[in-house]
Amino acid sequence: MSKSSNTLLALVLGGAIGAAAGILYAPDKGTKTRKDLSKKAKKEQEKLVKQLKETRESLTDNAQQAKLSFEEKLNSTISTASHKADDVIATLETKLAELRLQNAKLQKDATVEKAKVKTEKALS
Repeated sequence: MSKSSNTLLALVLGGAIGAAAGILYAPDKGTKTRKDLSKKAKKEQEKLVKQLKETRESLTDNAQQAKLSFEEKLNSTISTASHKADDVIATLETKLAELRLQNAKLQKDATVEKAKVKTEKALS
């Protein structure tokens, strides 16, 4: 049970016990006692409505704060992931450029080697 549920239960139970004790030990007439009980019940009802309203507002505020906090953390995580992805892409592009240079050198070396072989065959 939540704190607000326990508080609500305590209020209702306290009101009922108080009403029962008031009836049992009432020194006044029944009509006066009923009026007093009615006034007390209205006051307790007003307190209860006020507490429910405050609890609802508090829960709404907490939910909004949690949502904002989540959105901030999500944006931060996305931003960090984006930067890391950019770093990975930059590293991959650098490696690709290096591999292209190595490939071009290997192709050049292979072409030179083929030309040497052809020249040697032609000279022999």
